[in-house]
Amino acid sequence: MKNSRREFIKKGAVAGAGTYLGALSLSAKNYRNIIGANDRVRVGVVGFSDRHRSSHAPSFMNHYKELNFDIVAVSDIWKKRRDEGSAFWKEKMQHDITGFRNNEELYSSKMVDAVFMSTADFQHALHTIEAVKGGCDVYAEKPFAETMEDNRAALRAVRESNKIVQIGSQRRSGANYKAAAAFVQSGKFGNVTMVELTWNVNQPGRWRRTALVPQLKEEDTDWKRFLLNRPYEPFNARHYLEFRLFWPYSSGMPGQWMSHQIDTVHWFSGLKHPRSVVANGGVYVWKDGRQNWDTTAAVFEYGDDSNEKNFQVIFSSRMHNGDENPSEIYYSNGGELNLITNKISPRGGLHEKEAAAMGMKPNLLPEMSLSDMEEKVVASANTGGDLLTSNHVRNWMECVRSRKQPNAPVEAGYSHSIATIMTNASVRTGYKATFDEATQEVMVNGKVFKY
Repeated sequence: MKNSRREFIKKGAVAGAGTYLGALSLSAKNYRNIIGANDRVRVGVVGFSDRHRSSHAPSFMNHYKELNFDIVAVSDIWKKRRDEGSAFWKEKMQHDITGFRNNEELYSSKMVDAVFMSTADFQHALHTIEAVKGGCDVYAEKPFAETMEDNRAALRAVRESNKIVQIGSQRRSGANYKAAAAFVQSGKFGNVTMVELTWNVNQPGRWRRTALVPQLKEEDTDWKRFLLNRPYEPFNARHYLEFRLFWPYSSGMPGQWMSHQIDTVHWFSGLKHPRSVVANGGVYVWKDGRQNWDTTAAVFEYGDDSNEKNFQVIFSSRMHNGDENPSEIYYSNGGELNLITNKISPRGGLHEKEAAAMGMKPNLLPEMSLSDMEEKVVASANTGGDLLTSNHVRNWMECVRSRKQPNAPVEAGYSHSIATIMTNASVRTGYKATFDEATQEVMVNGKVFKY
């Protein structure tokens, strides 16, 4: 490890990921563990995406002055976005922003201490490896990884680096979710028996970039760097800009939406991954050339061989009917915890009549509001962006200074990625997917799932 920190990392040799991650170097100066309270934290932007512009940026602006942070650089392989990002942040920060053609140039410059990273889904794990080996703390968007090879490599690299990595699972910084987690973990809810997760929209343009696709020319970007360790294919502007619709660049619904909701299951229950997953669906309405489904249903089993506290999780999602009001409902024998209404109630619990017929005692949860139990989260009076993400970005910024683990550490990303990869394995093969604890591999029909 000591020697590797003094040497350039060779192309294609980062953590066995089999990809070109650039020649990076680490020094004692930018590998420091503690940032002084009076030192300004210099932040770079890796991928000037819609997500960064609309969510990361306003959240950062809520807190950067108080916590003494600054945006100083933008790295994007597409010249258009690199120039837009530099101009955007120059206006916000009122100073020049350095644009870099790629991450190798960014980290070699030694200009940044931390990065926001919101690139394509399949790139998150590999770009996290680049960042921590480049000496930076990371705010990494979800899904963390779309293959177990990338997932394991990134987990290992982060742990070896001792860098602060916050996964963009912003529910973990929500006061209502914290209250729900505390109630379940206290034992007052009883054993979780089932969880229902839904995420529905009616948006033919969701994840489409119809106006932008014609503007992307191969000569203005670096297609090979975009592909990283995915199989080579000729330049495809839709795959580049509408990656969420195409495998192996994204798993679509599992990686984009389910990763948020299944993370709460892991958090509340303390379990790291499902035992098994079965999923089906298809492209039923938006037949626009996409490969990833517009309708998905997945059933998970959680628990262990004892079968004493096992429970089922159902995730369903459609893109052709809905109002984007995601629901998460946890059930026990005594009632439900509803994260739509933020209420705990005895609804569906074991009432006296039904219990007495079997010589049992009734089991009914009290009526409670999660808002009455909330841990209040510090937020600026300027509430640009959504509050969950603002709180989550602040938590990351505070942890960059304190060196404490953030609300959604790398292990949270590793766990939600197991679930999304298992779902994708079932989607792609039509069979039940399981997880091999010893090898940390997703299995289908006794074989390791490979994309």
